[in-house]
Amino acid sequence: MIRVCVVDDEPLARRGVLSLLAAFDDLRVVGEYEDGTTALAGLQAQPPDLVFMDVQMPGMTGLDVLAALSPQQRPLAILLTAHDSFAVRAFALNAVDYLLKPVDDVRFAEAMTRARQLLRLRDLDTARTLPVADAPMRHLEKFSVRIGHRTLFIRADSVAWIGADGDYAVLHVGERTYIVRESLHQLAAQLDQARFVRVHRSSIVRLDQVAELQPLTNRDAVLRLHDGTPVRVSRTYIDALLSALHAGG
Repeated sequence: MIRVCVVDDEPLARRGVLSLLAAFDDLRVVGEYEDGTTALAGLQAQPPDLVFMDVQMPGMTGLDVLAALSPQQRPLAILLTAHDSFAVRAFALNAVDYLLKPVDDVRFAEAMTRARQLLRLRDLDTARTLPVADAPMRHLEKFSVRIGHRTLFIRADSVAWIGADGDYAVLHVGERTYIVRESLHQLAAQLDQARFVRVHRSSIVRLDQVAELQPLTNRDAVLRLHDGTPVRVSRTYIDALLSALHAGG
């Protein structure tokens, strides 16, 4: 069963979503909340697999609730909104889709299909792990990239380096780039540090892509990757980079 929560400050809107959910026999509603603060406490106490989240609520908005949850706690989210201007930030917070009010039956079914697909992928990953007591720390092995209504999955071992673009990160895969709706700082904490190293406040490189290191006079340096791409190295990160390069043989 897929555990679902509904968060909306409008009782009529909540009842509408609950009515649509009743048509699916593999869903179980485990929470219903009318404001952001109550929803945050409920989602932390009883985490669902999927949440239908109203974006605009007085006080704590739906996006604020999702952002307040850690990536490990944050459920997949289908947003409920009267406007689509929140889409970019929404996809940074595990949003599967967003539904414009009033919710259309066909679009609701499409969003549920996407949610099921992502939950199946998550369950497959979980099934391959060791028991919790014996499991080593898991590192990010693939990136989820939202393009329109499609979700692409980019393997970490295909990414040569990652740059910063404001609050988001840009994956460099061959000649193509993909925007990930997470900050470089967040990604650095999730990646395997034996394979990926932060070299600047705005860049992370995959160690086996480093072909050359050229020191500069101010203790900064320039990396050159195997494809010829130059990447600046800040003096703040130079010692950790050198240690990682030597450790990697």
